[in-house]
Amino acid sequence: QVHIVESGGGLVQPGGSLRLSCVASGSISSTIAMGWYRQAPGKQRELVARISTGGSINYGDSVKGRFTISRDNAKKTVYLQMNILKPEDTATYSCYLYGGGINYWGKGTLVTVSS
Repeated sequence: QVHIVESGGGLVQPGGSLRLSCVASGSISSTIAMGWYRQAPGKQRELVARISTGGSINYGDSVKGRFTISRDNAKKTVYLQMNILKPEDTATYSCYLYGGGINYWGKGTLVTVSS
């Protein structure tokens, strides 16, 4: 069984920063990629960022230049550094791990950007 646990969400003012963490544990045959999606109320889920085991990175257009994803393969941990946060970044951020042909998801962590 695989567990994905996110942390680091919270309330932040516009222009501020937050760092999200995601830890995977359990029996994982092979990890191909880890990353983050987000979903705001009434909106579709969208890609925030993903990173492969080999280090290939993709960002959603709305976060390029502001967010940075990184990972520690040995710890099965991925981080999302979010800078210059905007109210439109408010959403539930969910971490996933893709491995062995399966996507594993965490429960999500809420990020609220508001003054």
